[in-house]
Amino acid sequence: MSGRLLRVEVAPDSLFGPENMPYGVFAPPGGELRVGTRLGDTVLDLVALLGDPIFARPDLNGLLAAGPDRWRTVRARLRELAEAELPIEAVHPINAVELALPVRIGDYVDFYASIDHATNLGRLFRPDSEPLLPNWRHLPVGYHGRAGTVVVSGTPVLRPCGQRRTESGTPDFGPSRRLDIEAELGFVVGGGSPLGVPVGVDEFAEHVFGVALVNDWSARDIQAWEYQPLGPFLGKSFGTSLAAWVTPLDALAAARVPLPVQTPEPLPYLRGADDHGLDIELAVAWNGEVVTRPPYARMYWSPAQMLAHLTANGASVRPGDLFASGTISGPERDQRGSFIELSWGGTEPITIGDAERSFLADGDEVTITATAPGTAGRPIGLGSVSGRILPARG
Repeated sequence: MSGRLLRVEVAPDSLFGPENMPYGVFAPPGGELRVGTRLGDTVLDLVALLGDPIFARPDLNGLLAAGPDRWRTVRARLRELAEAELPIEAVHPINAVELALPVRIGDYVDFYASIDHATNLGRLFRPDSEPLLPNWRHLPVGYHGRAGTVVVSGTPVLRPCGQRRTESGTPDFGPSRRLDIEAELGFVVGGGSPLGVPVGVDEFAEHVFGVALVNDWSARDIQAWEYQPLGPFLGKSFGTSLAAWVTPLDALAAARVPLPVQTPEPLPYLRGADDHGLDIELAVAWNGEVVTRPPYARMYWSPAQMLAHLTANGASVRPGDLFASGTISGPERDQRGSFIELSWGGTEPITIGDAERSFLADGDEVTITATAPGTAGRPIGLGSVSGRILPARG
């Protein structure tokens, strides 16, 4: 190193101050992928700062597997370094680096934890029936997704093809005409669990490292034809976008809020002494225009309940596994986290620029951002997640 030192200046209103410091994977100009942390508008190279080979790899999995004590030790040291003069070689402008998928994902599970979203879809799809199915208030409904199609924010999304029902009632095959988003919060597993040993609600913080924004792209016409009786498949598996930055749980200590009242009371394995929700406000921009602000604080099922249910049958989790909340929606129209809800199935189009729209067109770009109360008395930000739609292949 050159021996030159600098202090990173962070604006007072920055959403990425020392109380935040999310983790990601980046490559400096001409360099290899390694682990870094974000401070203001810079990326700090943890290999250069801490000299630990656990950070000299193209994913966070080594740190995730090290466990909660190590997570807290590293975080405490980084917060100290944020106030110190640092070697100039370890500090990179964020717009000068390449960001990569932060986690090597083994398994991916998507839930359906918003009562407002589930109610809206129930009213759309079953207008003459109760909107919530009988099991919904008893367990966090979820499905296993496709880890291999989770991509880092900024990766283009190819419009998927699949079977679509026609007016005749028989299907044809072609590009999705009802391409949608799902604004979600993802949870990155750190500490694994043995096969056959469920994870209790109160063990959440020992197993989950942090959170990241997710956009689980959805082809509603493909989904509508295929999902009965087994649920989501090709309408979901073509692409899921994950933010490049993972915010550690400790950075969200001030964002904890009580869960909504759960009626009926969940079964014992879904109850915990210190269970909670998170006060995180999302904003969804469609071609640069914010169209909805979903509130995570209204989610019916907690992250800890999702993990407890995911493992209740003895399924194991491993470092790097990802599970997501499902679409985050609130009770108001401008709080709906999917375009099928926002346009009410296409019957109430949204004005985007000078056009009326219900679903995504080729070339559209969606960016999801979020803020939460921080431990320093000011908001912190989650790393954004964005993607642009490309035409279907062929």
